[in-house]
Amino acid sequence: MATKGSPHRGSGRFRRPAAALLVAGWLAGCGVPTTADRAAAGPADPAAAAGPTASGGPAAAVGGVPLAATGGPVAAGGGTTAGRAGTAPVSYPADGSNRWQVAAGEPAAPTGTGRLVRYRVAVERDIRGLPVAGFAAEVGATLTAPQGWASGGRLRLWRVGPGGPADFTVHLATPGTRDELCGDAADGYTSCRNGDRVVVNVARWVKGVPGYGASLETYRRYVVNHEVGHRLGHGHERCPGRGRPAPVMQQQTLGLHGCTANAWPYRDGRRYAGPAGSYADAIPPREPGRRG
Repeated sequence: MATKGSPHRGSGRFRRPAAALLVAGWLAGCGVPTTADRAAAGPADPAAAAGPTASGGPAAAVGGVPLAATGGPVAAGGGTTAGRAGTAPVSYPADGSNRWQVAAGEPAAPTGTGRLVRYRVAVERDIRGLPVAGFAAEVGATLTAPQGWASGGRLRLWRVGPGGPADFTVHLATPGTRDELCGDAADGYTSCRNGDRVVVNVARWVKGVPGYGASLETYRRYVVNHEVGHRLGHGHERCPGRGRPAPVMQQQTLGLHGCTANAWPYRDGRRYAGPAGSYADAIPPREPGRRG
């Protein structure tokens, strides 16, 4: 979640015009812990606004929360990490260019009676070895899983392309661009949600977090569901008891607090949650240099 502080990264420099980066209010995300999330109108979505085919759309609501429709070489200082078995390694600079590849949309909206929520998927162009189509497929499989946010037909989550109206965009971003898009304390480590932006830090996507106690695939599903959960109006939650699964809205990136890793908001067809609130966990330091 956001705190009062500078919206630019630790180097103290902006690489894009300030008008595209500043926000009128500090928005909910997953950086410095707080006990409540705050939401307000966010800045324009760069993945939607950067190209001539982008467009906005009508507002919708999920759970009573408005969903405003969103209108080179690898540099040193980033990371290189092996991807899935048999695939090329994923590499990225510490600071990306804030230029995006947007995944193609699905041909038709899911059928059913649940509220239709449109989303886009974008991967920063500086990220190598992780095609936008592959990332979009993983995001889609997570969001439409039986135990995900669409459980029981409550929502219909539909991935649209760069030319269609969208309620939010899932960005896979370099650590430095993460800081610019999130507009909170510039930690370069966590992921966040800021307005209509759901921002997944590529460093966490390829490395996970120490001590998570589950597979990288589980962590990836968790981080998508957690940040999208913020966009759907859910705040942070705490561990409901030692040895129990952590709620998906617990900040599992920063600590499990006696719970076990869990990627899903629904269990046995019922919403699984813990007490509202968060922990005063320290955010790990920004990862220096090139790491594998």
